[in-house]
Amino acid sequence: MAKATPQSLSSRGLQEQIMSLNRIGIALSEQHDLNELLDLILTESREFTNCEAGSLYVREGQQLRFALSQNEVLEKRAREKAKKEGVTAVKTFSGFYLSLDKSSLAGFVGVTGKVLNIQDVYKIPKTKEYKFNSSFDEKNNYRTKSMLIVPLKDTSGNVVGVLQLINARKGKTVVPFSKQFESLALSLASQAAVAIKNTLLGQELREAYLDTIFRLSVAAEYKDDDTAAHIQRMSRYSAILAEGMGLSKVEVENIRFASPMHDIGKLGVPDAILLKPAKLTPQEFKEMQNHTIIGGKILENAKAEILKMSEQIAVTHHEKWDGSGYPHGLKGENIPLSGRIVALADVFDALTSKRCYKPAFSMDETMNIIREGKGRHFDPRVVEVFEKTLEPIIQVKTQFGN
Repeated sequence: MAKATPQSLSSRGLQEQIMSLNRIGIALSEQHDLNELLDLILTESREFTNCEAGSLYVREGQQLRFALSQNEVLEKRAREKAKKEGVTAVKTFSGFYLSLDKSSLAGFVGVTGKVLNIQDVYKIPKTKEYKFNSSFDEKNNYRTKSMLIVPLKDTSGNVVGVLQLINARKGKTVVPFSKQFESLALSLASQAAVAIKNTLLGQELREAYLDTIFRLSVAAEYKDDDTAAHIQRMSRYSAILAEGMGLSKVEVENIRFASPMHDIGKLGVPDAILLKPAKLTPQEFKEMQNHTIIGGKILENAKAEILKMSEQIAVTHHEKWDGSGYPHGLKGENIPLSGRIVALADVFDALTSKRCYKPAFSMDETMNIIREGKGRHFDPRVVEVFEKTLEPIIQVKTQFGN
């Protein structure tokens, strides 16, 4: 049997790969979702080097998190099996952590920052510090042979992850990775590392920003013992309904984090009214209604999308479908969808929660009230989605219940 020769690149092929690197760099700079970014990095890297499989590790402290795996051989096998059995193929993936030391291939690259280009992982000399773990191959009846393992280094030279490319191909034959691919893969990896670091930094800033929103929301209702749980429930109810209404992933996330601010205006309502354990007088109720206007004033002129939606929700979550709500008596679809969604989420939570002025209603009583409010208090479509998504809503209620 003839010995498999490595991949090779002509000068034209090399030029095409460099152009491909530029295209990939642009694509990476435009992606801000970490999971989608990692998938893009691995997909493009495999196409770039023409290999059948790969995996990607992200550094977290002194560990490497096995974040993503792709293997077209095993995926094809799974599809064929599913087709034969008449079921839908399910892609399974189990993440795990790897110690950041030199004993494993990924660990060695993560510690040293060096590239490993191995022709056959089953023939690694015993004198090497690193070893190949064959458990994956044994479990999945797969044969790993050639591997190109590259560190993802940021602009300061810090390793933020490790890219493993598996089984380079020349036609249908598994061959060693070309030496030329080492420098090209390093260039790609450095672009990927910067993109990952920027995305993680963006996530940290976003989490800090969202945490601030949550804490402000708690401050608005801090006198209520159930405040934090109420906000958690409201947030999740609203997201479930938004997703059920067919809103985009970004819109669902925005409403999830904007909805906790719905009662921020209560900061301007006197305690005597907020905590009154009896029915409010007409004048007191009018003052309570002002929390929608106050909330709008607090949040007006915000530039961030979530805060813009928070203002919208704060002002409109007490409007009613038939126009009998407050503060502006908006009717039907003149009420922003976010306000219509939060209106139902807020009423459901109020009905099913114990308050100083009432006991918690049963689920049957609550559903009867909501159904009676369909087309009057609530948008009929939102009520329909609510009934269809009642199971996950009840799960949230149970998880964050009082």
